[in-house]
Amino acid sequence: MFDNLSERLERSFKILKGEGKITEINVAETLKDVRKALLDADVNYKVAKNFTDTVKEKALGQNVLTAVKPSQLMVKIVHDELAKLMGGETAEINLKGQPAVILMSGLQGSGKTTFTGKLARMLKTKKGKNPLVVACDVYRPAAIEQLRVLAEQVGVPMYCELDSKDPVSIAQNAIKEAKAKGYDLVIVDTAGRLAIDEQMMNEISAIKEAINPQEILFVVDSMTGQDAVNTAKEFNERLNFDGVVLTKLDGDTRGGAALSIRTVVDKPIKFVGTGEKLDALDQFHPERMADRILGMGDIVSLVERAQEQYDEEEAKRLHKKIAKNQFDFNDFLTQIAQIKKMGNLKELASMIPGVGKAIKDIDIDDNAFKSIEAIIYSMTPQERSNPALLNGSRRTRIAKGSGTNIQDVNRLLKQFEETRKMMKMITGGNKTIPKLKR
Repeated sequence: MFDNLSERLERSFKILKGEGKITEINVAETLKDVRKALLDADVNYKVAKNFTDTVKEKALGQNVLTAVKPSQLMVKIVHDELAKLMGGETAEINLKGQPAVILMSGLQGSGKTTFTGKLARMLKTKKGKNPLVVACDVYRPAAIEQLRVLAEQVGVPMYCELDSKDPVSIAQNAIKEAKAKGYDLVIVDTAGRLAIDEQMMNEISAIKEAINPQEILFVVDSMTGQDAVNTAKEFNERLNFDGVVLTKLDGDTRGGAALSIRTVVDKPIKFVGTGEKLDALDQFHPERMADRILGMGDIVSLVERAQEQYDEEEAKRLHKKIAKNQFDFNDFLTQIAQIKKMGNLKELASMIPGVGKAIKDIDIDDNAFKSIEAIIYSMTPQERSNPALLNGSRRTRIAKGSGTNIQDVNRLLKQFEETRKMMKMITGGNKTIPKLKR
């Protein structure tokens, strides 16, 4: 996401490289390029102009220390203003109430139903909530079935009334059901609607009045660009929603909506969808997004994702095996599975400072581990548990069985042996690790 904007901003800062100090002339030249980069990224014109005017004012008012280059100072100012533009601080979702009620709104095809499933999963696993999802889209034939499948996948119950065409009544009855059965969270999925459709807008206003939700979220497809901002404005005038959800931020989007929407509707972006999988949902952090736009990575989010997959009991078991020189290919497979659960590999790599730019034009397939897994699964259980058994003839058999070649098998075994040595060093062990047979 924001790849093109990141590249354009980097080019803009190069104008100041080599300059001894900040002047009105070189700042104006740099910010002219920054403004053009923002407009090309589909940022609202007024927002882009106000942004560059603020940056210019702050840049010219700074006394540059001799240790700080003008280009470095400009990056710092732009970073801080980008974070402020996108909301400054992370906005939390309101989960007060017994049950807490969240109402979804947005255009047709914006991704409300998928987001409903993702949000139910996130709040169940991370916040310990017991959610009930509600199907209030009575117009789209497949909407109820879609939500039912999603609810099944994330392990939450769904409330629907197949014979009813009254979404207001369905929402009210769902809340009664939640109170009766002890659900502490109700997420109401509604039909997509156009802001110009007066009847549909009246309907969602009526749902809001009837159930008095603690949180109203406006779900918008990032790929709609500047139209997303205009639509958000119209919905906000009718619903006074509490926050924005940007879906499909992993797609071929210029990202301008994320930079404009906070200013235009004065409502925070709370969540961003970053992929099709049900765990591809992140809370929106303005500061971290500014880091990523400026190519600084996002190491905090990377660590958080790793911690989500962290299993304390598994870690203790693994530590004991490493200490006894017993780390084997079964453990190797477990580690691969945990990495895959963290999300898209290229996105994960781009969170490491300095790596995003280096891999910009490199295609990292999510199936990157496929050949490694094929090789390991072609081993016998004894070979996986005791890698020292892997002599030449066994390697040849494994290569044939996995559809790879002997060089691929040897490369994996070398990487595995280096991994074991490194792990042994980290744990402070000093026993000799048995070498793999040739």
